[in-house]
Amino acid sequence: MGQEEIIKLQNYLRRTFGTDRIRLMPRKEASDSVEVLLGEEFIAVIYKNVEEGETSYDMNMSILDIDLAAAAS
Repeated sequence: MGQEEIIKLQNYLRRTFGTDRIRLMPRKEASDSVEVLLGEEFIAVIYKNVEEGETSYDMNMSILDIDLAAAAS
């Protein structure tokens, strides 16, 4: 993804989730995806998909069971 595309996607996420703490960082090993950070914490990866002339973005966020246990208390 190019820098302009990353900025547009980052601005969209900031508006959608109501926070300027979201940052997108290019991945060193892949040009079709970016890392999503909330402040300094890595929270997800967004993959770019282009099929039949249409572009979509898929966000993959893993949540560990130990994080759920900590959130319950």
